[in-house]
Amino acid sequence: MILSMTGFGKAETICNNKKIHVEIRSLNCKSIDINTRIAPLYLEKDLEIRSLITERLKRGKVDFTLWLEDLNAAQTSPLSPETIGGYVEQIRSISSQLGINPPTDWWSVIAQLPNICAPTTKEEVSDEEWAPVRETILAALDRLTDFRRQEGEAVAIKFKEKIQNITEYLREVEDYDQLRIDKIRGQLEQGLKELTGTTYDVGRLEQEMIYYIEKLDINEEKQRLANHLAYFAETLDHGESQGKKLGFIAQEMGREINTLGSKSNLAELQNLVVRMKDELEQIKEQVLNVL
Repeated sequence: MILSMTGFGKAETICNNKKIHVEIRSLNCKSIDINTRIAPLYLEKDLEIRSLITERLKRGKVDFTLWLEDLNAAQTSPLSPETIGGYVEQIRSISSQLGINPPTDWWSVIAQLPNICAPTTKEEVSDEEWAPVRETILAALDRLTDFRRQEGEAVAIKFKEKIQNITEYLREVEDYDQLRIDKIRGQLEQGLKELTGTTYDVGRLEQEMIYYIEKLDINEEKQRLANHLAYFAETLDHGESQGKKLGFIAQEMGREINTLGSKSNLAELQNLVVRMKDELEQIKEQVLNVL
């Protein structure tokens, strides 16, 4: 069954008093195009994350987001007595030098000064902490793949409907094919009858008519188009990454339909060709979104 390139996956986990959120969205693209937004703590894992996405999704324009929710957010950062003491000493010294009174409300002044909190040590991601985060990313990718599969099933139904419609129109071509040949022959014979004072070799004329009608023969085009239709339907049920292959088959179908149109010489056939083109265009639009 084919897969769509459109999808969405989301997963969450809790690790070391942090809630990790992972969201992945994908749209159609000729190759893999990954855009990541990762919480600073896990930025060092960017390459590994991209590798996981590429391995699982193959193709598509992918937006990946990983952010943290600190479950200890209510806790405040500790103040730095050394930094605050340094500020107080400097203010008193400057006040003495300039002959001005030091502030009476010290805390209102100190609260506006920078870097008064104690510096925190940079967190490093251990293998034990990364393991559940990695599993959460894989879970989000699995859910996105499930989404792609559901979308692919819907697209496959539309494809089969369009292929069936083109097949029916191709059957109708048979009803008009002999009529088309008879009409062409009749037009040529009528034109000759209207010629006056002209003699011609009947045998040579017959040969030329046969040659002309053979050039307008569409049996090969009908057969090739029927083969392409069958191959397209067969490809739908074999493998997942078939988007490019289906696109190539659709191109070949278009060539045969165009040739049928150029050789039709009959209004009823031209109408059928227009309907086949309309169905094929809808296939081509959808096939761009197939993995």
